Amino acid sequence: MALTDIKQISIRKYLADMGITPIKEYNHYAMYHSPFREDQNASLKVDSNKNLWHDFGTGEGGTMIDLVMKLKNCSFHEAATKLEKEYNSFSFQGNTISDEKKNDTPTMVIQNIVPIMHPKLIEWIRQRNVDLNVANLYCREIHYSTNGKPFFALGFGNDKGGYELSNPPNFKSCISPKEITTFQNNQNICLVFEGFWDFLSYLTIQKIEKSKHDITVLNSVANVQKAMDFLKSHKEIYTYLDNDDAGKKATELIKSSGVSVNNRSTKFADYKDLNDYLCQKPMQKSAVKIQKSKGRKM
Repeated sequence: MALTDIKQISIRKYLADMGITPIKEYNHYAMYHSPFREDQNASLKVDSNKNLWHDFGTGEGGTMIDLVMKLKNCSFHEAATKLEKEYNSFSFQGNTISDEKKNDTPTMVIQNIVPIMHPKLIEWIRQRNVDLNVANLYCREIHYSTNGKPFFALGFGNDKGGYELSNPPNFKSCISPKEITTFQNNQNICLVFEGFWDFLSYLTIQKIEKSKHDITVLNSVANVQKAMDFLKSHKEIYTYLDNDDAGKKATELIKSSGVSVNNRSTKFADYKDLNDYLCQKPMQKSAVKIQKSKGRKM
């Protein structure tokens, strides 16, 4: 396979074969959670027309080969060899990048849903300092296939039957449909979390298995508009979003709807998010406990 052919291998197809799916899709490009690091903001752009990628979080980017070099931590020659072996049967004749991208959308099929048993996932939960019993209450071990290839991950269900997926060291994806997750206890107070790790961290910090208040897990700040009707049905909102620009904008957007918002992210302002706080300062985790105006813990 010629070098020019290797560079024409669709980046979107390659990511799909790895079980990595886009978070947002537009006419000529898609946004992904960066597979190189923890990324809450879907900052990896893949241009389908040019077949190039760019990570806005690090400023890195390039061709298909550059992507493999970064992912596999290997040389140019090693990356090209890996791609040639894996995609040697791929036919490029009469198949432009624009034509190829029509088949880039991965088919993710759930094969089995079981309690969390795999040692890799259990260790992943422990690394996050999350209580395993709490994780087992809200998450499942999801076995699925993408374009016929088997994968497994920790899965957190949403309100439309989809699953948020997580796997070490920093894999994030979802089995569509993408949607928020809500837990309703017919209360006037709702707690809002950006992702399920933050929700599980909150329960671990509070040493409880279930909140007496309603819960909204956005599963991405891009879903904040989807949560607005549910949030507006409450008298008070407590937000635990990430301490970044996206989290701050989402908090302001919720405030602009006219509901009463208490921004609890200030309680862990020196950390990226609530799970980061839990992982780095476990001895101080009681400090995050919030008190209602009458002194009751939330």
